[in-house]
Amino acid sequence: ESGGGRDDDRRGGDELREGMKVEARYRGRSRYFPGRIARENRDGTYDIDYDDGEKEQGVEKSMIKALENGGGRDDDRRGGDELREGMKVEARYRGRSRYFPGRIARAHRDGTYDVDYDDGEKERGVEKALIRS
Repeated sequence: ESGGGRDDDRRGGDELREGMKVEARYRGRSRYFPGRIARENRDGTYDIDYDDGEKEQGVEKSMIKALENGGGRDDDRRGGDELREGMKVEARYRGRSRYFPGRIARAHRDGTYDVDYDDGEKERGVEKALIRS
């Protein structure tokens, strides 16, 4: 048997991964704020996109609490509710009826998004209702 020890906190329910819902201590403060893991960095830290629009890079794992089980993937549970930068989406260019493929270039605090379409077009301030993932 390899004795438990230090590897234990890298396994099981508190495994963190990109896209996961979490709460993190913004700038090391005592209060936790809801958000998502935007990126897992090579040095073991994480970049967090907070629900209020703030972003923070290089957050230590000890400052983060997972709000979902770290086990299986939940990609098909996205529900279309959570749009993140870099995410592949389809959006109704200029509110038209047809959806066009692209990526979320930026999420704004006001709940709108900038979309970079696959055909090279770009659109700013797209309402969430005009985007599907």
